[in-house]
Amino acid sequence: MEESLDEYYWEERYMAGNTGWDIGYASDPIRSIIDAQRDRNMKILIPGAGNSWEAEYAISKGFKNVFVLDFSKSAISNFKERVPDMPEKHLILGDFFKHDGKYDLVLEQTFFCAINPQLREKYAKHMYQLLKKGGSIQGVLFDALMNTESPPFGGKATEYFQLFSKYFDLISIEPCLNSIPPRMGKEVIVRFMKN
Repeated sequence: MEESLDEYYWEERYMAGNTGWDIGYASDPIRSIIDAQRDRNMKILIPGAGNSWEAEYAISKGFKNVFVLDFSKSAISNFKERVPDMPEKHLILGDFFKHDGKYDLVLEQTFFCAINPQLREKYAKHMYQLLKKGGSIQGVLFDALMNTESPPFGGKATEYFQLFSKYFDLISIEPCLNSIPPRMGKEVIVRFMKN
């Protein structure tokens, strides 16, 4: 399965417009997370960014160091078309697991559920490495059992706690009360902090 979820898989989905996860704007939970951040110079990474409405929203709120990372050239191009002033060095076409950098905040919206569940341990460990001391992963994860053969892959809050508590000091997992209607009752807001 890992091989089938490579850059070719995702590029084909974007080329075909087969992007059912894309709601066309930054979701309310993500907007709330962005709005709560005070440091407009903080370095933010959005992995598996896709069309990255979240990055566009953060930039519109004055955040200057937003980086988007995706496998799909089409997704990066779509974003660049909408936000032409985004510095080229902030647009990263590549593999999350090979990415190197240090960030204050990683925004999580649909990336975790798109990777092979066998890579979740690797994801948590790599996220820890990407964060600066005091940095955090914040975002939304599914709290529902979903597909087993293709994305989106679901999961449960108890699994997330067990996984992320191996790497992160502060773990917060709460019901998401402002999900979009199709996801209502199926998401949790997460915050995993590196001390």
